[in-house]
Amino acid sequence: MKFIGYIAVAVVAAAAGFAIYQFGIAPRVSSEQAALPEAVAPAAESEAAADGLPETLPDFTLANLEGEPQSIRSWPGKSMIVNFWATWCAPCRREIPLLNKIQAEHGAEGFQIVGVAVDFRDDVLKYANEIGISYPLLIGEQDGLDAVTQFGRGSLGFPFTVFTDNQQRLVLFHVGELHPPQAEIMLEAVRKVNSGELTPLAARAVAAKQLAELPPASG
Repeated sequence: MKFIGYIAVAVVAAAAGFAIYQFGIAPRVSSEQAALPEAVAPAAESEAAADGLPETLPDFTLANLEGEPQSIRSWPGKSMIVNFWATWCAPCRREIPLLNKIQAEHGAEGFQIVGVAVDFRDDVLKYANEIGISYPLLIGEQDGLDAVTQFGRGSLGFPFTVFTDNQQRLVLFHVGELHPPQAEIMLEAVRKVNSGELTPLAARAVAAKQLAELPPASG
């Protein structure tokens, strides 16, 4: 019922092109924030939860590939890249090779991708086995939707991806298919937060400016 209705909404969004990209926890960055160079006043950090999004990664638990319950907080100290997807979502399928590549090339520096499949378990297991996914997966139907709502955005189309620092503070929130140039900007933003060079808010502002300057993605 609710699950099927959600699928219908997401499919319509995908069919329309689904070229919606939202960056950061405050998606409408002001021109002053976008111009921030390398720092931001500490008081501005109170804006991190703008639009109802949490400041840190919500702690939800779903079944892993083995069918055992596992928390999204099972990777302490890692910079998380949490990708919400479904097998019936074409943009989701297209970006999986890129996510595999990111995990292979950047896992050693502390980045951890976790795919959250909001889909039927049998479909996910079959597809994951066919395509080969090198990062952990959590799977849920209604409980997967419940995890989505913890981000304060209600019903979202797929895919969407959340980037955190190594303290699991939300740094970037991206809706739509992820492409390599975008991924590089987002990874670098997280690195600067981890090093203390930028706060999450400043990193969002800098990344938003850089992302806006990218040429439109082809394909």
